[in-house]
Amino acid sequence: MSGLVVVGVDGSTSGLAAVEVAAREAELRGAGLRVVHAFIWPGMHVPMGPSPLGPLGGGIRHMVERLVTEALERARTVAPEVHVSHAVVTGEPLAVLEAQSHSADLLVVGSRGIGGFVGLLVGSTAVHLAAHGRCPLLVVREQPGVGGPVVLGVDGSAVGEPAVDFAFAEAALRKAPLLALHAWTTWSTPAPAPYGASAPYADASGVLTGEKESLLSEALAGHREKYPDVVVEQQAVHGRPREALIEASRSAQLVVVGARGRGGFTGLLLGSVSQALLHHAHCPVTVVRGKE
Repeated sequence: MSGLVVVGVDGSTSGLAAVEVAAREAELRGAGLRVVHAFIWPGMHVPMGPSPLGPLGGGIRHMVERLVTEALERARTVAPEVHVSHAVVTGEPLAVLEAQSHSADLLVVGSRGIGGFVGLLVGSTAVHLAAHGRCPLLVVREQPGVGGPVVLGVDGSAVGEPAVDFAFAEAALRKAPLLALHAWTTWSTPAPAPYGASAPYADASGVLTGEKESLLSEALAGHREKYPDVVVEQQAVHGRPREALIEASRSAQLVVVGARGRGGFTGLLLGSVSQALLHHAHCPVTVVRGKE
């Protein structure tokens, strides 16, 4: 395989954790890794060198060099065989990383960076890139569980198909089982079957129980054949999708969801389920946007 994994760094603990995960992802893919720092200070006309009254090793430029060097060393320690490059780009982080996503196979960021407000569970950079990035976005929230499955949120929508393919590919790379989870409520279920809710083979919403398994099977159709070594478990559960996926993330090494699924409002680029996972999942989350 060949390709490029890009990771954004800002000197935060969360950013360094993202570097480690990105290095492992690049190693799995046989891809290169690019460490990117958005250097906003030149545009604000801030002096780059050390203060005349400060140490020679001070100043913003030296600080950036140190944080990038630390990130590169961390990446090479985790995955010594991966080719690691770096870029310090002048610009606002959202714009810089969104531009980087055009040439990347995977973009990795930490859940929070420097300057995050107290109580803020996920940074604005992660939310923006999940909605606007041009490649899948992996947000590192907590360290992944060892040996856990890759969890895929399935809703049967067409825009969710790229997430299904990504989850299968990721499970194959990790040699991990795949848990395909469809959670439904009375309000999120498609139109009822033409049978009454009192029918003994119908559930409380009036939809035949087998239809939920059919939705899962149809969403996964073709992918099992493409990835025959991936062990797949299907689960259809009654409950709110966000709560079901957050609970499943407790024992997962990765959760994969589409950016926006069934029932999304026109023009809404990031759905409530994916946003909830970015804020509350117990493992890294990958958001995969649908084809435009």
